Amino acid sequence: MIVITGPTGNIGRHLLTQLLESAPAAGEELRVIVRDPARLPDAARGRVEVVTGSHADAEVLDRAFEGADAVFWLVPPDASLTPYDAYSGFTRAATQALVAHGVGHVVGVSALGRGTPLADRAGLVTASLAMDDLIAGTGVAYRALANPSFFENLLEEADSIREKGVFTDSVDAERKAPFVAVADIAAAAAGLLLDRSWTGTGSVPVLGPQDLSPNDLARIMTEQFGRPVRYERQSFDELYTDLVGYGLNEAFARGMVDMKRAKDDGLDAGVARTPDTASPTGFEQWCARTLKPAVLS
Repeated sequence: MIVITGPTGNIGRHLLTQLLESAPAAGEELRVIVRDPARLPDAARGRVEVVTGSHADAEVLDRAFEGADAVFWLVPPDASLTPYDAYSGFTRAATQALVAHGVGHVVGVSALGRGTPLADRAGLVTASLAMDDLIAGTGVAYRALANPSFFENLLEEADSIREKGVFTDSVDAERKAPFVAVADIAAAAAGLLLDRSWTGTGSVPVLGPQDLSPNDLARIMTEQFGRPVRYERQSFDELYTDLVGYGLNEAFARGMVDMKRAKDDGLDAGVARTPDTASPTGFEQWCARTLKPAVLS
């Protein structure tokens, strides 16, 4: 029995689709925790067990983890909370349920940066790494998917790209870093959940096929869209002011800014890309398939 949290989110929906295809042949049953079962894809209906509610809720987790062999753990960050409460606070009930039900394996969504000099001052990343330690402390076999920034973050910029030909971030225009497609993160999770021969705790980096700078992204988008796209760098102070203006908790907003600053200082450069850490989807492919329709629609 594999339990999937966040099955309708960016990563979880890809994971659910992949496991619906591969889990039956492996003799695995699937169970999902979801607030709104109506949002599950039609392909899942009648093929997965559904536990309705939040995976921050101890009673929901008690039902969901009973008889479970493996759990996919994804925290949907709540910007109304402090970073610690949004990650470790959200996860604390799960750690108790994992122990109570003797769950053997957990795969979690986390971030790059562990072991770097920036890890303790990287805002939301620091909070995510603390969540990993909390889960690992239960004694389960745990693998943290150590991810860089997602290609999918650019979907939030689709209107600006369409209307102004501009996207923004707070890192240097020439700062090269790994990027990843969420479908590749889901594929890595599926592999770990289906083959549970691993033990102990550790990180599994998912780095995409190449490092890219914001200027690289702008060049590729320009080529893909047939219209100029450029990058504008936003200062960290401006970013903080905007986030607080949107209503985010001030500590959470500061955590986002500190994460961006750490990335600009090379947070995501601490892991080498190898055949084991690379993932297949390139930005050109993702841009043509996903971002281009969103921008040119």
